[in-house]
Amino acid sequence: MITVEAVPYDDPVAAVLRADLLADLTGRYGGDGDSTPITPGEFDPPRGGFLLAWLDGRPAGCVGWRSRGDGVAELKRMWVALDARRRGVAKALLTAVEDAARSAGRNRIVLETGTAQPEAMGLYAASGYALVPNYGHYADSPLSRSYARDL
Repeated sequence: MITVEAVPYDDPVAAVLRADLLADLTGRYGGDGDSTPITPGEFDPPRGGFLLAWLDGRPAGCVGWRSRGDGVAELKRMWVALDARRRGVAKALLTAVEDAARSAGRNRIVLETGTAQPEAMGLYAASGYALVPNYGHYADSPLSRSYARDL
């Protein structure tokens, strides 16, 4: 059974999952994995949120959103633990983060991912996200892909 709950960005379980995400990104891209500037307070309600997914009582994934202004939320730090993949966790997290952003008055969600993450690009495309021009920290990166969806 999958459950999703809101937690602070600095929740200890969330910190472990985010560290796993960055380790994975380091393996895919090198360096520190992701140099996007993030301030934990950006994920505090009502201008953001952070969610944990649990699968059969075990931490299984995380995702957050932060405000980009003008009704737009930006999805950040989406991760599903390796042993929880292909079990619906990613879809549950994506639905929950969209619902949280919508409940906070956002009407659009944007995100960045990379070309070395084909599973992420597949999830977003299958979930109704469309490619948009790259933006933000990785706007000029040939390895970046940006997606958006109206909520």
